[in-house]
Amino acid sequence: MRTTFLKTLVEEAHKNEDIFLITPDLGYAVLEPFAQEFPNRFINAGIAEQNAVSMAAGLALNGKIPYVYSIIPFVTSRPYEQVKVDLAYMNTNVRLVGVGAGFSYGPAGATHHALDDLAIMRTLPNMMVTAPGSLNEAEDIVRYSVKHKGPVYIRLAKKGEPRFDYKTEAGKFSTVIKGEDFALISTSNMLEEAVNIAKSFQNEGKRPLLLSAHTIKPFDKEKIISLLRASMPIITLEEHNIIGGLASAVSEVIAPSGMAAKFLPIAVNDRFSHVIGSQKYIKEHLGLGNLKEKIETFLKQL
Repeated sequence: MRTTFLKTLVEEAHKNEDIFLITPDLGYAVLEPFAQEFPNRFINAGIAEQNAVSMAAGLALNGKIPYVYSIIPFVTSRPYEQVKVDLAYMNTNVRLVGVGAGFSYGPAGATHHALDDLAIMRTLPNMMVTAPGSLNEAEDIVRYSVKHKGPVYIRLAKKGEPRFDYKTEAGKFSTVIKGEDFALISTSNMLEEAVNIAKSFQNEGKRPLLLSAHTIKPFDKEKIISLLRASMPIITLEEHNIIGGLASAVSEVIAPSGMAAKFLPIAVNDRFSHVIGSQKYIKEHLGLGNLKEKIETFLKQL
């Protein structure tokens, strides 16, 4: 997905000379194509994330469209004050691009894990929050971000994500698989696993609806309301803390709706990872394993 992001950004930069790319000394073997094509629009700010964000805000205030690229905690948590004041409060056209959703950087430990970024970014007024789960979503979101007015956060995975043929509409869920028995809503790097789960249910004669929540803010409230009106069970899948991410966004629609909900949120249950290993190993250790069995248990109880 990182390569897809960069390829799409290079294509857009050929069409728009206002696009800049800033990195706080990260992205080697990924960002070189942009640096080589546009050396005067590529800035390595050094290991100074706060400076990188404020530099981007200055460029935006002068009519440029800067993208700041780093590992997720280093564009969300570390420079949070600058993101809050220089981007969100001032509503500047800066795009924060964080790579390494969830436990993508598993062996690097909790400092590099991304379990709170959706929550942090969602709390900021004016901030658009996106989390593509497929290559086509990443392409569409990057292209959309060039024209969007205001700050944007783009959460990227870092493995070989799938490609689908649907178009991505900002602020609206994408229908990946049609169905009517129950709804699976996935975001970011959980999409491929959600597709496999949905297909497994299809092989058993069930008809799951699979939606991709590639945009977390603005959120597709209308789709959630339609699922509630249809009395459709809802399951959310995310590699993020259960607090503040996709599950919370869905709950914030359910609570004031006044409608009964059959809802199973699947996420990390408010824990840090104190184990080191592969992404798959950490996910299983923190409750993101055996997902189909968890969903089956939930559905049997309805």
